[in-house]
Amino acid sequence: MLLLHLTDVDEAGWAEALRATLDGYPVVRRGDDYDPAAIRYIFVWKPEANAFVGLTGLKAILSLGAGVDALLQHPALPDAPIVRFVDDELSQQMSDYVVAHVTMHHRLYTRFHADQKARRWRQLYPPAASETTVGIMGMGVLGQDAVRRLKSLGFDLRSWSRTPKNMDGVAGFAGAEQFDAFLAGTDILVNLLPLTPETTGILNSDTFAKLRRDRLAGGPVIVNAARGGHQREADIVKALGDGTLGAVSLDVFETEPLPATSPLWDIENCYITPHIAAISNKKSGVRYFSGIIARHEAGDPLINVVDRERGY
Repeated sequence: MLLLHLTDVDEAGWAEALRATLDGYPVVRRGDDYDPAAIRYIFVWKPEANAFVGLTGLKAILSLGAGVDALLQHPALPDAPIVRFVDDELSQQMSDYVVAHVTMHHRLYTRFHADQKARRWRQLYPPAASETTVGIMGMGVLGQDAVRRLKSLGFDLRSWSRTPKNMDGVAGFAGAEQFDAFLAGTDILVNLLPLTPETTGILNSDTFAKLRRDRLAGGPVIVNAARGGHQREADIVKALGDGTLGAVSLDVFETEPLPATSPLWDIENCYITPHIAAISNKKSGVRYFSGIIARHEAGDPLINVVDRERGY
């Protein structure tokens, strides 16, 4: 039996679609009459405190999100495998966001938009893509897809991850000992890391000060489409004000929704989107998770299982 515990999404719609796809496999929702001990799988998004009460027969926890940092912090999380959502469409959405913001900053949008508002004609030619280095933090499924898309546009690329990752045409850096060297040659810093204790607050004043400063007019740029916990927003405000950063694109925030009192709203070279870079698609999600359940019930191993020690 599959239990749905989905907060802030269309739980009823997901349940209907999963019932149709699983072809007779029982699917229940919160509030239905069921025996908690009979639940073998729970499909979760923002689970409440009592989400796992009585689920003594649980075989797996299925996470609607690609990131599982919030789920891992649940005070009553059972000791069952956690399967995260990995999907080509989700990857493409994230890469679309990254490409859009990287190219916007590479073409010096902030500079020209300010000139437009001032009715000021100042010709300034951006460097070629090959002369602009994009540094990707995080080389999982999303990071690797973004690298492939940016590579096709001609950007110089480098990556940084916990352990070494080799991709053709990408300068790879790994571990804390290579972090500074990675930053020193980066003009546009893109964060796609998982949120772990080691990466919490990594987008801070110290990181910003180590980025390359002699390539992009206005200064280096950051793009954060991962987690709000990665960034220190007070440091971002300061860096945008004193010129340490030329611009930022933020899709995630320390507190969401972003409070109306946040100074980020009023900074012209801070580009805000409301956590929409990549949204889990119901059609592909149903196909993905119903397939996992069917194969696991048939005896196949689970795929895309979270390493709890690493946090992703």
